Amino acid sequence: MNGVPAQRSGPQDAAAGHDDLTVVVLSPTDPMSRGQLRRMAELAREEGMRVRWEEARGGPTAPLRTIGGLATLLRRADRIVIGDPFSRYVHLLLTVARARDLVVVDDGTATMEFVAQLGSGERLVRWHRRGSRAGARDLLFAPFAASARRRLTPARGRTVEVFSAMPVQAPEAVTVTPNTFGWTRARFGPPRITKGADMVGTSLVETGVVDPDRYLEAVAALARTHGATRYFAHRRESPDKLRALHRRTGLEIVRPDLPLELIARRGPVGRTVLSFPSTVVHTLPPALAGTGVRLLVCDIDPGWLTENASPRAQGFLADVTGSARTAHGLRMVAA
Repeated sequence: MNGVPAQRSGPQDAAAGHDDLTVVVLSPTDPMSRGQLRRMAELAREEGMRVRWEEARGGPTAPLRTIGGLATLLRRADRIVIGDPFSRYVHLLLTVARARDLVVVDDGTATMEFVAQLGSGERLVRWHRRGSRAGARDLLFAPFAASARRRLTPARGRTVEVFSAMPVQAPEAVTVTPNTFGWTRARFGPPRITKGADMVGTSLVETGVVDPDRYLEAVAALARTHGATRYFAHRRESPDKLRALHRRTGLEIVRPDLPLELIARRGPVGRTVLSFPSTVVHTLPPALAGTGVRLLVCDIDPGWLTENASPRAQGFLADVTGSARTAHGLRMVAA
């Protein structure tokens, strides 16, 4: 779960028992993200984990209250697992932590950028904001971001591990453990496969990278060409955009209550799944291994980018799909 630190206070393997494991959810304000995290918290409890839900963004005093409430827990933890190394909240919490064992668990595309920045010693900044001018909040939190980068850099007496399905070239001292989605395959499915095609949405419009009209045109063209009938919306896609997309294409808009990997594994899912560059081009292949589902990827045309898109955007998105093509043999399609 992104943005969720967890700790365990003993050396036992968490897979063997969860008595020493606490999952802390730093609840976001976005309703869709909150809903997915609620459902994931339920699954964690079913697996025997202790879950602590924090309304970390519930008003101006919430951050201080949350950090104060977690301080003792963080100081005592031998291992801390974080789900979003770019989160300012996580950066603040890492200043309190004393753990010698840090693990980043994230299957998002941002993991690739995080590892690259860690290796080069750059400041931690999300890929779609690279090259943009630092704002007032960036300057305010800069010391905490610098401290977090130092904490996330292996040193004597401190180990750092990255657990991810994404292809990463980590610095030599960082341990990389691939996420093969073994738990997902064991817990869900196999899914019922339908004859049609499904599309996976992206929040590239919402992050200011892709022009909304160009995006709608591309979705409409792909849906026509491949006979797609459903559109699995990203949790950050705006309701207005999704309504416009439905009017334009007739696609059934599905807003999943769980991450797409779990939704697809439960089924039903189309025999063909279409996606733009995103996390799922790396996570769906292992999650759906052996099911016969075919994943097709459509690159982002440079003409779709907004004038405010980061100079890094096109190259980064191309790296996401190029590495997926190499790792999973995915077929590329054009809109």
